[in-house]
Amino acid sequence: MKNTWTMTNKDYWEDRYTRGALGWDIGYASTPLRAYIDQLEDTSLKILLPGAGFGHEVIYLYQQGFHNVFALDIANAPLQRIREKQPDFPAAQLLEGDFFSMEEAGFDLILEQTFFCALPPGQRPAYARRMHDLLVEGGRLAGLFFDFPLTPQGPPFGGSREAYRALFGPLFRVKTLERAYNSIPPRQGNELFFIFEK
Repeated sequence: MKNTWTMTNKDYWEDRYTRGALGWDIGYASTPLRAYIDQLEDTSLKILLPGAGFGHEVIYLYQQGFHNVFALDIANAPLQRIREKQPDFPAAQLLEGDFFSMEEAGFDLILEQTFFCALPPGQRPAYARRMHDLLVEGGRLAGLFFDFPLTPQGPPFGGSREAYRALFGPLFRVKTLERAYNSIPPRQGNELFFIFEK
């Protein structure tokens, strides 16, 4: 297993983008998140996608009128790709840096898509606390977690419904934590859709 420093290091992720080692990138907004976005009514929501990568969900949100959406990534390359795909996307809402030290806060909604599973498992408690801190009262953390055994190999790192409930339950109201019915075929049966409320 790669050490924690390597997997949270900017150079590691810039290198993966340069080499095209992007096994997590499906090329479009994931089906479960798109379905969730489609039922959101308030386009003024302040939304964050951490570890946004090429930002397929970010671009989809923006094109649906959610113009207060922020993309965060430790690497610069994927943020530049967002600008290429959506030239009018506000540069100030493309945040390059470390999730655990970002200054922007006060989000109504944070969407999780393959960021949590890329972090070393030892950082999961810090992730949960940081998500809690970044949200306004009543704000929601929603998205997808992988549902397969947690092993030392990764990323991606897996987990279980029970482990996620134990991790997030003390900080959030667990509104939904269930098998995603509309995962893409390669991930069918291996994703949990969740909504946690601060």
